[in-house]
Amino acid sequence: MITFDGSYFIGLMSGTSVDGIDGALMQMRAASDGSLHPHQLARASVDMPPDLRLELLALNESGSDELHRAALAANALVRCYADTVAQLLHRARIAPTDIVAIGAHGQTVRHRPQEGYTLQLNAPALLAELAQIAVVADFRTRDVAAGGQGAPLAPIFHHAVFSTNRPRAVLNLGGIANVTALRPGLPPIGFDTGPANALLDLWCLRHTGQPFDADGAWGRTGTCDDALLAEWIASDAWLAAAPPKSTGRDHFNAEWLDQRIPHGYAALATWREDIQATLVQLTAATVAQAVAQQAPDVEDVLVCGGGSRNGALMRALGARLNRPIALTDTAGVAAQDAEAMAFAWLAYAHCARIPAGIPAVTGVRGPRVLGAYYPA
Repeated sequence: MITFDGSYFIGLMSGTSVDGIDGALMQMRAASDGSLHPHQLARASVDMPPDLRLELLALNESGSDELHRAALAANALVRCYADTVAQLLHRARIAPTDIVAIGAHGQTVRHRPQEGYTLQLNAPALLAELAQIAVVADFRTRDVAAGGQGAPLAPIFHHAVFSTNRPRAVLNLGGIANVTALRPGLPPIGFDTGPANALLDLWCLRHTGQPFDADGAWGRTGTCDDALLAEWIASDAWLAAAPPKSTGRDHFNAEWLDQRIPHGYAALATWREDIQATLVQLTAATVAQAVAQQAPDVEDVLVCGGGSRNGALMRALGARLNRPIALTDTAGVAAQDAEAMAFAWLAYAHCARIPAGIPAVTGVRGPRVLGAYYPA
């Protein structure tokens, strides 16, 4: 039996925001109770090439010659993954032969569990060839095949690294926001709560030319339209649905937003900034609503993901959650690296045959080991 104590795993993540690839090189170390915990040895980030970013975003919608374009985009993405892996190995001074496996999620371009499928662009066999390291990929499909949502995937990792002797929540602010509720002695629950960076970045790019609103500075020049915010929340049945639930750009996209901006709104002098400010509050309000309904007993909230760098969003969350919030850095996990670390842990879970698909999170019919293995 392989214990994996002292073993090395790499995690790679290119999330819904499609702004870059984050990588983490982890070592599994035994705790006093015999459980294994991941310790980060190196991190790396590679910016998404602008042309590839635009193509990946375009492939979220139907278009011409999709299959060919998707295959080329997957190969290009994996070459960026391989660059990230090379940086990690160089920084940690570890050889490829020392790594047990890479966890590579790929880029989600369709997520429709209600129709029985989810699709992530990836080329794991190519990554195994380029990196000369085994790859674990395709994490969502087994969960969906067994009746689950296929997402979120991080709660089982959050349970491993953030559990404490009191109830707490972990909030990931990627393109979509998701929450994990951790309670002593119980399995985690986790679910998507609604949009985060996906709509904020979309609106910012459209009206400023910048891919994201750095620190929320542009949005702070606007004013939240409380009436419009209430209409947005009331108009969306998905937001009111109980977990298990997951979502993505299939739902929260430009069409969703454009349909919900009232006719004539553009006549207002600061309407662009006001929409951005209202989107900030949309994320904060839907997260707070989800926590109040599904995890009212949590005493604190740890935040990770790219949205944790948006100061305006963090302040809005602090005001609405009415409990202490802090970055996951305070618990030993850099907020920027948490998702990449999660996929290193998921690669370990696959190799150790630990179920990462669990009913309390995704609604899967029973615990399932997730992922497909591509040897080096």
